[in-house]
Amino acid sequence: METNNSFNERFVFEGKAKTWSLIAIVIGIICIVLGFVLGDGERTFSNLLLMGYYFTGVCAAGAVFCAIQYAAQAGWSASMIRIPQAFIKVLPIAGAILVIIIAAGISITHDVTTNGVTVNQPYLYAQWATKGMTDPASKLYDTIVTGKSSFLNQPFFFTRLIGFLVLYSALGLMLVKYSNNEDEIGGMSNYKKSFVMACVFLLVFGLTFPLFSFDVIMSLEARWYSTMFGWYNLAAMWVSGLAVLTLITIMLKEKGYFSWLTEDHMHNMGLFMFAFSVFWTYVWFAQFLLTYYANLPEEAIYFYKRWEPQFKPWFWLSLIINFPAPFLVLMARDSKRKMKLLKWASIIIIVGHWLDYYIMIMPETVGPDGRGFSYEEIGIFIGFAGLFTFLVLSALSKFKSLVPKNHPFLEESLHHHI
Repeated sequence: METNNSFNERFVFEGKAKTWSLIAIVIGIICIVLGFVLGDGERTFSNLLLMGYYFTGVCAAGAVFCAIQYAAQAGWSASMIRIPQAFIKVLPIAGAILVIIIAAGISITHDVTTNGVTVNQPYLYAQWATKGMTDPASKLYDTIVTGKSSFLNQPFFFTRLIGFLVLYSALGLMLVKYSNNEDEIGGMSNYKKSFVMACVFLLVFGLTFPLFSFDVIMSLEARWYSTMFGWYNLAAMWVSGLAVLTLITIMLKEKGYFSWLTEDHMHNMGLFMFAFSVFWTYVWFAQFLLTYYANLPEEAIYFYKRWEPQFKPWFWLSLIINFPAPFLVLMARDSKRKMKLLKWASIIIIVGHWLDYYIMIMPETVGPDGRGFSYEEIGIFIGFAGLFTFLVLSALSKFKSLVPKNHPFLEESLHHHI
């Protein structure tokens, strides 16, 4: 901290950042409307689900980051904690958008003709939400889906979905509340509450997020399952959230904010991204290897779909972008201390995990006969990026100070050196 005035520094959300984020939102809305007007609802809903899930996951990663710092009683991150706290404040909005997307995708139906048979099915979760799947008298009756119907039914599905998101938001917002109270009254009482709440959050999140990913993503393919899928998604959520957090921190520093953050703080963020890129690869490979080795049709179908000509190049490109690229870029100590290099590494990981989610979702929802990348993918990504930027920076501007001035480890953070 260079001067005492830094304790009162506030973020002002205005100028180009605000203008461009609003333009990006408008671009996204136009692409969504075009998708529906031009009769490409299946692809549009798929991209909305992809970005809604990504958006929610990144915001949840902010809560995970804060909880880890409090639970570990880490000092180095105290002076940058306002940024992930801004993510937390956006989490309820992101969760609400995701619920709306899923509810609309299940409620709105369209006719699909396969082998001369026309079926009226929803745009999302057609494998289990289509009427008649669990009715023995229906020509659509499916014994596998029927066996899972006690879990995969709409009332229980939405109860879980909303319950998880409310829990994540409520517990995360308590961490923000305690931090704000700490600034107002000082003392250790609110920090101790934060410690307890962080431990509760991590326990709840760790136990429920795999179920959350089962519901939102894996249930798109209701006949298939993988016990590794939840941890694979947890790793993807965490490393992509770290990348977004790092990118926003660097961009704020470039604009003159958070001047007290040094290359030592960014080194820690680089270490996080490096380590969890490796962890994501470990979980990805574990799921792939077990499926490949067993070679059971009911399991291998997942990868078979992703090796269709339309998706196979993106399948392997996703692996290359998400492991060798960040691994080689961030392996050296010096690379983690160079802002420009770290910035590009963050962008690579963000794009890479968008592609990772694309590969999870599109082969089932759009299928191998659909066209490749188009304006929906690009425009909806831009729109959600603009919405995220607008909401997070708006939330950041609401803090009375960018420095949690009464955080007990603030001095340690300001003098952090590795």
